Amino acid sequence: MASLYKNNGTWYISLGYNGKRKSKSLKTKDYHIALKLKPYAESVLISELTNLNNQSRELPFEKLSDMYLKQVSRSLNTHKIYENAFKKHIARKPLPSNPNSRSMHIRAINACWNWGLKKGIITKAYKLDMDTRGEARQRTYTKSELKLMFENIEPHTFSLFVRFAYYTGARSGEIRSISPDNVQNDYIVVRGKTGRRMIKLNSQAKDIIKVVNPLWDYNKDYVSHRFKKEVRRLGIKNARFHDLRRTFGLNLIKQGMSIYKVSKLLGHRSIKTTEQHYAPLMTVDIEDFRL
Repeated sequence: MASLYKNNGTWYISLGYNGKRKSKSLKTKDYHIALKLKPYAESVLISELTNLNNQSRELPFEKLSDMYLKQVSRSLNTHKIYENAFKKHIARKPLPSNPNSRSMHIRAINACWNWGLKKGIITKAYKLDMDTRGEARQRTYTKSELKLMFENIEPHTFSLFVRFAYYTGARSGEIRSISPDNVQNDYIVVRGKTGRRMIKLNSQAKDIIKVVNPLWDYNKDYVSHRFKKEVRRLGIKNARFHDLRRTFGLNLIKQGMSIYKVSKLLGHRSIKTTEQHYAPLMTVDIEDFRL
């Protein structure tokens, strides 16, 4: 019978068979995780002790994905996306027809295989050799659509939130719960996708901050669902909250602001990221030319 023991804070598993004994690091300091890994590690040790390890260790994706979901920490929303992707893959259902959803599913499945390889749980992976990037969304709002939203979205506090998102170009996650301590005269300090960053406040954003008391405390689902409900009511089609951020960047570029400054305002890690996002959008605005 296999036993667990701790060495320098890390849990190991030990197993004896026919006078031979082998040990294996479980690569975790968490006892509960070690317990979950024990059955799989024990089967590996049995194979090694009985010389059955000449073949690559293989673990059904169903078991591997279950381990992955239990041990890899992700946001609740991402966890649900990965769980759904794994269930469909195990059931051999076709990938989503939407390019971006399909890419997300492929990334989730391949991430699970890569994790198994890295942890030494498997030695052979069956990753999907398919597109993992999807198609870049290019939806932006017209002036009339922005005006319609700003004047008619309800309730009023959420309308101010929508306007603040546009005036700053901030991500939803960066401004859903702003601490008053992080609000300065010309900027706010937030933690977002790229880590800690400062968001510039223009005069329009400052005016909103002055009248919102207390500041917003929304969760992700509320922002997404409320926004979709309101734009549907207003007859604005194919609209997502993140499109406000894309419209912010595009309008600044159209006004003549350098793409370098726009990149800084958006909090992109590289100007190349900004160029990749906005080059397709700017193509239609190039003036007529003759060759």
